[in-house]
Amino acid sequence: MRKTLKIAAAVCLSLTFALTAAVHAAAPAAKYPAGIQAKDVIEPPTTVYTILADAKGMTIYTFDKDVGGKSTCNGECAKFWLPVAADADAKPMGAWTIITRDDGSKQWAYKGQPIYTFIKDTRAGDFDGQNQPKDKPVWKFILLGKKTAPPEAPAKAK
Repeated sequence: MRKTLKIAAAVCLSLTFALTAAVHAAAPAAKYPAGIQAKDVIEPPTTVYTILADAKGMTIYTFDKDVGGKSTCNGECAKFWLPVAADADAKPMGAWTIITRDDGSKQWAYKGQPIYTFIKDTRAGDFDGQNQPKDKPVWKFILLGKKTAPPEAPAKAK
């Protein structure tokens, strides 16, 4: 009887350690910095883009004129193209780095490109900044994926 109790206690203890280790195992690394997410947006009639957006769902863009991990959008430019700020305690992760802007503030960069939101995007999911200006596009959203959604079924006649 004592031997059975000892074995049962040992099994319970082993299971407790295993479960505790599983619960406290390192969580998978975050894919995006805090405040940045992947978001699906629709370009009618059937194109669905997966892009990067901020915590409010506002589309994130890069500027082709930014090179070498440095933002060239300052002054008036930054009033329309808002730099995506990195918190003081933010740390680089994977494709995400942090740059220091000319004014000393910190800004997120994705794959070396500083990132921005566009002031004329007024609702989550807007992407009015895509390919601006139209004559020489230099602003682009960050495309993570693209797919075609089935068109809406036509309404049945009554």
